[in-house]
Amino acid sequence: MSAEWERGDAVPVRGRSLAVLSLSLLNVFALAAGLAVAKLTPERHLSPQPPSVAERDLVRASAEIPAADPAGGRTPAAQALAGRLSAVIGGPQAKINAVVVDVKTGRPLFEQRADRPATPASTTKLATTVAALATVGPSHRITTQVVRGTGGGIVLVGGGDPTLTALPARADAGHPPYASLLDLAKQTATALKASGVTRVRVDYDASAYQGPRTAVGWKPNYLPEGELAPVTALTVDEGRMSPADSSKRSRVADPPSAAAAIFARLLTRNGVAAKAGRKATAQQSAARLGAVQSPPLSALVEHLLTESDNDVAEAVARQVALKLGRPATFADAAQAVRQTLAKLGVTQGVSVNDGSGLSPRNRITPLALARIIALAADPAHPQLRSVITGLPIAGFSGTLRPPRYTVAASQGGAGVVRAKTGTLAGVSTLAGLTYDADGRLLTFAFMAGDGKGPVDPGKLDQLAAAVATCGC
Repeated sequence: MSAEWERGDAVPVRGRSLAVLSLSLLNVFALAAGLAVAKLTPERHLSPQPPSVAERDLVRASAEIPAADPAGGRTPAAQALAGRLSAVIGGPQAKINAVVVDVKTGRPLFEQRADRPATPASTTKLATTVAALATVGPSHRITTQVVRGTGGGIVLVGGGDPTLTALPARADAGHPPYASLLDLAKQTATALKASGVTRVRVDYDASAYQGPRTAVGWKPNYLPEGELAPVTALTVDEGRMSPADSSKRSRVADPPSAAAAIFARLLTRNGVAAKAGRKATAQQSAARLGAVQSPPLSALVEHLLTESDNDVAEAVARQVALKLGRPATFADAAQAVRQTLAKLGVTQGVSVNDGSGLSPRNRITPLALARIIALAADPAHPQLRSVITGLPIAGFSGTLRPPRYTVAASQGGAGVVRAKTGTLAGVSTLAGLTYDADGRLLTFAFMAGDGKGPVDPGKLDQLAAAVATCGC
């Protein structure tokens, strides 16, 4: 398991720990914090929506789910909060950059090198998702389609949907239903047979993305070890060679070509003899034979933050570039994210090279991360809500599932802290939000390590728990 891999397996919580965690979770949901820790996602519905939409309700900010009151409770005394946090950090010589911000006032309550850029690792995804929701919008869906080609062929056209799957739907999948290549094959076969076509060549168009398939600064082992697939506009099951087996992480070298081969096999099963073709560019006026769509962006954001999904993060970053009329390259996606954050007033201290945070060349300050989260938690920006609902719950979900927040030193944050993790070799980060013991909504960012030695993510959990339990 590489240092960059963040998706730990859940470990059972026993005895008193389970009781404490369960009580904490009940307390969280009793707060009715619409933007932080209350009923965070609406019920899912499975009714069909043409054209073969991957179903998932949008994350909505509505009257039926009351918004959190950022000004609830008293403002913590900065000196008292500093005393608690400094005791955990171990003094200014510790390699931890940190900040705690009062959401209502925007005022930092604790700072330790808060304006010093550090390697954010996967907390980069916070910048990516806020920018995407602000530009593309939470209801945006990514389309994959099949159109008629030349010379008797058809063209499978990728729009950049990172969740397109050839696996059968499963009720216990743990994610929103994805766009189905099986469904697309059925649509296409039906249309072809209706026009008398029973044999066809499947070409593929991945021209929605340009430029290199890996980002500047990515380590050579990322692709071989399955951190993510080569970034392209047409990928099936995130390019996994064995998508049905989660223990196998290897990816295909050329996702668009592999997608065309899979689609050709599915067409053959549906009564149209098909063979994989070549790279092509579909004509704008080409007749459509079938189409499927991704879940809405709000659901993609929730998933990629909870599970720290690198493939989805890179795709979401490119949607920002496309919306702003830029080429869908790493460089243009990064510039589009910064351009959007600048309009939102939170670009200071943000420098990124990718959307996932795998690049060690990314630099973000703790203050910038805390302010980005505060912006997403602000009721004035309901379109950003899924950033908050997607943050893992301490001790319960995503990259903060047990064993994190199950030890005495951090257990006070279980069920109360919501935060995004970040892990690279020699780097660990944690950025999120919590109510303190007096009911005041605070955001925080803790960034440890310089890439040159071991780091302890447990200490960051202790810091977040210290904020959550502070009656300061």
